[in-house]
Amino acid sequence: MDQYGAESEVRAGEPRRVPVVWSPETRRHDPRNEVWVGVATIGTETAARVDAILVALRAAGHDLVEATPQPADALLAVHDAELVEHLRTAAERWAAGPYAELVGQERVVPYLFPTPAMTAGLPARPAVAIHADAGRFAYDTMTLVGPGTWEAARAAADCAVQAAGLVTDGAPLAYALCRPPGHHATPSGFGGSCYLNNAALAAHTLRAGGAARVGIVDLDAHQGNGTAAIFYDRADVCYGSVHVDPGAGWFPHVVGYADETGTGPGEGATRNLPLAEGTGDEAWLAAVADLADWVADCDALVVSLGVDAAKDDPESPLQVTADGYREAGRLLRATGLPAVVVQEGGYHLPTLGGLVAAYLAGHARGGPR
Repeated sequence: MDQYGAESEVRAGEPRRVPVVWSPETRRHDPRNEVWVGVATIGTETAARVDAILVALRAAGHDLVEATPQPADALLAVHDAELVEHLRTAAERWAAGPYAELVGQERVVPYLFPTPAMTAGLPARPAVAIHADAGRFAYDTMTLVGPGTWEAARAAADCAVQAAGLVTDGAPLAYALCRPPGHHATPSGFGGSCYLNNAALAAHTLRAGGAARVGIVDLDAHQGNGTAAIFYDRADVCYGSVHVDPGAGWFPHVVGYADETGTGPGEGATRNLPLAEGTGDEAWLAAVADLADWVADCDALVVSLGVDAAKDDPESPLQVTADGYREAGRLLRATGLPAVVVQEGGYHLPTLGGLVAAYLAGHARGGPR
């Protein structure tokens, strides 16, 4: 086998080198601001996240693999074609309008949302103006689209698909440095700083590569409503998440509760483990261990690695430490499943890279699998 194959020789206790699939194109997305309760605030999902992670993983001795463009078929397996086309063209449509000159806004941000509250059963049609049409796909005002957003999101998707391909070809573990993140992107919409669902793309690629059943474990501080929605009625991909309780007022607010377990053929294939604000390593790791046991009978694993549950992160009230992330990696490695780790959240730049490296150190530890 190649250097990432399951038969590579690793001394007991020695960290395994992990292929880190990344792309310089992921730096191109620059949202500049997030519009929160009507106010433009400085965005935390910045291109500097890519470099913070790269520096740490290069120092840890992992192998950097630059992503190559992947077939677009996987995008349409998890997303509606209209969403993909909107993301591809939205920035250009906005730039052709008067928004920069009239109001100084160079990023696509919706000003209305054609929800049932507005249409009330009337035969709604797509809006002609981009500032109105954007609300057909974006479900918040925080997730802006600008020049380079599509290219970065597409490159992040390529990273996820290529990393999953490495695992299909025999690598026991691969990491996709996806930026922007993806687990809040639904089949037909985007939000929560996410545009294309990278974890869902990885799961689809593993399924297409022969895995009969794929387990997804989401460690991000916030439930991945997009991933849950994509697989909610399917039995071949199960989704489990440990996250801050949305009932305490945290994103995604309206979903992510423990009684959401799937529907139809997917009944029982979704599991949410919401935690109270202030939860630290002990209870968080107990939930991770629960999910590790839950997915152990799958054929392959996708880990949505959000490290924004860390105690210093500005986006979460949880208190997970680097040691907690390292132990989470060990718990999920103990499933024995070939795994794709997909980057989600994590916004405290001074600690971001170290947290990702800590998780991979736990998951990649050498010795018998």
